[in-house]
Amino acid sequence: MADLAAEFAAGIGAISKGADRLERQGLVVRQPNPLDRRSSLLTLTDDGLRLVNAADGTFTERLTELIAEVLKAHPITGTAQLLSELRSVLERDQIGTPTG
Repeated sequence: MADLAAEFAAGIGAISKGADRLERQGLVVRQPNPLDRRSSLLTLTDDGLRLVNAADGTFTERLTELIAEVLKAHPITGTAQLLSELRSVLERDQIGTPTG
């Protein structure tokens, strides 16, 4: 859980609760960590992997729709503008900001 918390800049408690919900939904399973008996490892189930793959496809399609025209018309300035806007939104919504 600590690794996931660091990766997603979230608290360990929030990550653990989220993992509990995913486990109840049958999307992940917890397994003992063979290197550290105090921790566990999360593994996607087949259903979880299917959901991740579907979400990845949807995300890629939608992102392409949103940015394709801007990048075709003005590749360098369009990219700079998109990254600037993305950063502003992430900072505004405090996404990726460590929570403690």
